[in-house]
Amino acid sequence: MAIEKATFGAGCFWGVEAKFNEITGVIETAVGYEGGDLEHPTYKEVCTDRTGHAEVVQVTYDPSRISYEDLLDAFFALHDPTQVNRQGPDWGTQYRSVIFTNTGEQQAQARAKIAELSAAGTYRNPIATQVCPARTFWRAEEYHQRYLEKRGMVSCHI
Repeated sequence: MAIEKATFGAGCFWGVEAKFNEITGVIETAVGYEGGDLEHPTYKEVCTDRTGHAEVVQVTYDPSRISYEDLLDAFFALHDPTQVNRQGPDWGTQYRSVIFTNTGEQQAQARAKIAELSAAGTYRNPIATQVCPARTFWRAEEYHQRYLEKRGMVSCHI
């Protein structure tokens, strides 16, 4: 079985991870930090809004069971991609809407999806989602992994 990875930032990573875990074809998820310059950042450091990292979910998936485009559709459906550096009550650059792409094909598909949604007028405001080449994914502390599931919760405010 071939597997691929996709990385998405859509606000607080707890709810985003829970939603991606519900999707058939997703093999595994991990929450973490990406996009900043500090090596081995901690949650406390990322929450200062000074490291440049976004809270992200790294999705490992089977492309024979789900396409990258389907993951993009899920990403855009589960948050407000028009908000800049915030989702719901959470604000700061760590909560930005961002797609970290691992390949040129992922980058092209992400940009095409944004263009498609923009042309369709899906959102009242312009899409603010950033599309960036993948950098180092720093896995978050273990207590953040499957946070909602561990607490018997199915969702948070997203």
